[in-house]
Amino acid sequence: MANFIAVPMKKCWEVEMAGPLRGFIQTTYPDYNIEDFNQALKDFDRLRSQMISKSMDRHESALDVLYRYHDQLVAIEAKLPMAENQIRINFKWQDAFDKETFFGGKNTLSISSAAYEKVCLLFNIAALQSQIGQLQNHESDEGLKMSAKMYQQAAGIYTYLSESVMSLVPQGTTPDLTTDTLTALQLLMLAHAQESYCLKAIADKMKDAVTAKLCNQCSDLYAEAMRQLQMYSIRELWPPNWISVTAGKQAAYHAMAEYHQAMVCQQNHAYGEEIARLQHAKELMQAAVTRGGKEVNFSEKMAKIQRALDSAEKDNNFIYHDKIPSRGNLDPIGKAPVAKAIPIASPMGSDFKDLFEKLVPLNVHQALMTHENKKEQVVQMAVGKLREQTQLMNSVLASLNLPASIEDFSGSDVPPSLMEKAQKVQSEGGINHIAQLMQDLPESLARNREILGEAIKLLDEEQASDDQLRQQFKERWTRTPSIKLTEPIRAEAAKYQGILDNAIKADGIVKAKYSENERAIKLLSNPGELKSALPSASPAAALKDSPTVKELRTLMQQVEAIKAERDAIEMEIKEQKCDMTSKFMAALAQDGAINEESLSAAELDRIYGPLQQQVQESCERQESIMINVERVNMDFCRQRDSNQSAAEREKILKELQSGYDAFRELKGNLEEGTKFYNDLTQLLVKFQNKVTDFCFARKTEKEDMMKDLQSSIANQKTAPTPAAPSYQQPRVPPARPPPPTLPATAQAPPSAPTQAPPSSSYSAPPQGPPTSGASAPSQAPSSGPPSQLPYPSQPGSQGPAYGAAPYSQPSPYPQYTPMPMPGGYNPYNPYMGHQQQGGYPQQYPQQGAPQYPQQGAPAYPQQGAPPYPQQGAPQYPPQYPPQQGGYPYPQQQWR
Repeated sequence: MANFIAVPMKKCWEVEMAGPLRGFIQTTYPDYNIEDFNQALKDFDRLRSQMISKSMDRHESALDVLYRYHDQLVAIEAKLPMAENQIRINFKWQDAFDKETFFGGKNTLSISSAAYEKVCLLFNIAALQSQIGQLQNHESDEGLKMSAKMYQQAAGIYTYLSESVMSLVPQGTTPDLTTDTLTALQLLMLAHAQESYCLKAIADKMKDAVTAKLCNQCSDLYAEAMRQLQMYSIRELWPPNWISVTAGKQAAYHAMAEYHQAMVCQQNHAYGEEIARLQHAKELMQAAVTRGGKEVNFSEKMAKIQRALDSAEKDNNFIYHDKIPSRGNLDPIGKAPVAKAIPIASPMGSDFKDLFEKLVPLNVHQALMTHENKKEQVVQMAVGKLREQTQLMNSVLASLNLPASIEDFSGSDVPPSLMEKAQKVQSEGGINHIAQLMQDLPESLARNREILGEAIKLLDEEQASDDQLRQQFKERWTRTPSIKLTEPIRAEAAKYQGILDNAIKADGIVKAKYSENERAIKLLSNPGELKSALPSASPAAALKDSPTVKELRTLMQQVEAIKAERDAIEMEIKEQKCDMTSKFMAALAQDGAINEESLSAAELDRIYGPLQQQVQESCERQESIMINVERVNMDFCRQRDSNQSAAEREKILKELQSGYDAFRELKGNLEEGTKFYNDLTQLLVKFQNKVTDFCFARKTEKEDMMKDLQSSIANQKTAPTPAAPSYQQPRVPPARPPPPTLPATAQAPPSAPTQAPPSSSYSAPPQGPPTSGASAPSQAPSSGPPSQLPYPSQPGSQGPAYGAAPYSQPSPYPQYTPMPMPGGYNPYNPYMGHQQQGGYPQQYPQQGAPQYPQQGAPAYPQQGAPPYPQQGAPQYPPQYPPQQGGYPYPQQQWR
């Protein structure tokens, strides 16, 4: 009786995934080397191709391929999100129950979603499991076990899909993926699994009480499946035999349950109940035969029940005489629900290995990026505070002309500290290096603005195209609007635009500072000219060994110590490592989520807390030192003020000191600005590539939708052809004149028609001399009195049609052959030749019926002559005018 149903598989199309995935890895995971993933990307593409090709193999090895592809999809869904606003890859799948015909289109759906791909793949895995279960040997123990396993796994998959398909694919699905359809398939697979257990119980000759409960449960499952299959929304979806097989098996297993329960009654000596149940079993099996038709063979089971019933009735009639109870008084049979839907295993394959195991999940990567940004903020704040305090200290010392003022006692030589600073400026490129960096900044800025502008232009063009097609096709243009889909991309573009605007402001500040200190930096760039640039002053040697100068020198040494200490602290801050990958992965595995804020705060405080304390102590020590410097310097200045000639020299020394500090600051800012623009260029190129990939994917999706729309429009019923306007209607010729009166000497044969064609406006061509033995008029007839015919033929001279053999009987009166009737110029006549100059060729009348122009003979134009009938058109005898219709010829005249 076993006749299991196999679910058809969905068809899918090849798609190239390596390119979009490679672009996403390059953009989102910049710390990884993309070359390390080339082989993994190729293997992933190959795995999907194998999934498509192996789906046709109804074997467990094909299931292994589908399992591996499913496990790989699950493994990368947290690392490489394939969606409309992430990695755009259009997955196209066809409805499994699509009744495709030559004239009907395919019921397909394309969605850029890995969740949709996984749903369709799971459907195919369950369908392949049902097909493998169907092909098993159901007469063997191993075959029944494999069938039960396959059907229970398929039921588990369909259960999962029916519960989650709406959340996984909110865009809508094909009919085979609706909740009602998946529920029906789940119930059907569960009924098949229960049936496998029933068949095994019967084959193993288990106790009748157990077998009866198994069969009764199987009947209930088939009843539920039958009700679901017959739902109005999906009943037209199934192949024709599905409902008949399900209905037949529902009744058949109810009959088998009654049969085995009857055997239990026989063992309990309840012979009357045994007969009642066997009678009921017979009726149910007859119903199964009626419902199942030719799809399932119930003859063996029917014969078994009939033999048992005959034997029981015979024994009861002759031996037991037990009362047969009514069907309503029979106790219900118990149920044994053995078949269960097996949940989806994770992973489904036994030896799965992630091709992209080097990549961390995207939420871990995002947490790492957030942590890295926080770390950079901590570092920048600490380093920035150190630099700010150092610049403040340098500016104060420059305003006090320290330490140059306590070194310049000769009045003519360059102070050693200033000469050392000038040599540093020269060794680091001097004014030329600064000028070159200043020149490069606008070029870098223009390059970045151009890249960003091109990306925004692509987005605008794609959105304009989408809006135009949405306006054209209205509600049939169902894809997500570009304005909604590009919100995160445009937000990112706005962020980059803001960064560029801030960079432009920073460039302006740097240019202003350069203009203020350009003269001093030029002097420092050429140490040989410093001495000549400094004015001479009277010596102040008496102050060289004073206590005030000694104290200032001690304070300057403390200043240099603070600067060296800060350089060491800054280097230590920058070199600190803080890898949170393991902690974030552990948190994700344990809690399913990452509390990045608390984890990052604790780790940053542990690493940078002591260093921040050192920065604070350094700033406090500087404040104390600078107070002492200002106090002691005031005493020094009072002692030195008596020497007025040193004022101009001190002013220039202060300017040079400020120029050195400005050089150091400008050099650092410009080098950081150049690095900033170069790094931003790389980010903008990646952003532009992402926009390009997005626009290309949207273009591909647009072309696919256009094809589907054109196909659906072409398959619609066409409207009736509109009536032709009145000016294009064929002209109706005037009524024909009455037939002329024939002479008494010329009697038409009985077969000749009694009417003649109307007179024509053209003249007949001249005729040649008659042949011997045939009398003919001495003059060709022409348009004349009604007694004469307008054509060179008599009413009885109708010959055979064009191409037919001449009549064999002799003509009853003399005849002649007229000239070939020339046709007007017809561009559609393939047999028209070039026009021959001169008159018409002479034709001599011949004995017999008039002959028509032969195929291939040249036709000659004649003024006013109607076109001669061409090959393939109906031929008419001379007595009938040609049929009218089509295009009138310009030289044809009607009367």
